[in-house]
Amino acid sequence: MPANRTTNVLLGLITASLMVLAARPYIAPAAVHADSNSSDPLYVEPGVHMLRLAKGGQVLGKVVVNLRTGNAYGFPTGTSDSYPASPIDNKPQNSHAIPLGHFALEEAR
Repeated sequence: MPANRTTNVLLGLITASLMVLAARPYIAPAAVHADSNSSDPLYVEPGVHMLRLAKGGQVLGKVVVNLRTGNAYGFPTGTSDSYPASPIDNKPQNSHAIPLGHFALEEAR
């Protein structure tokens, strides 16, 4: 008889422990982080705009704003296309950032 009682008590403890583990997500659900990415949020301005170069001159390109820092960058495309292209060479082109300015986003808060 004592062995049967010990077995029933142990099975009851196991059952209670499993019920606590199963009910925990319903009682206190874990926090969900939809944007746990550590990179800065960027806004890409639609269309292609004329960018002023620091050394003088202008070029067509895309404008990108870092929404965390307020820095604005231009990425030359070379043509009115929304991606870097060369009318002479059919190979994929790389476009490097040109600093355009800074939006004082901290003043808007």
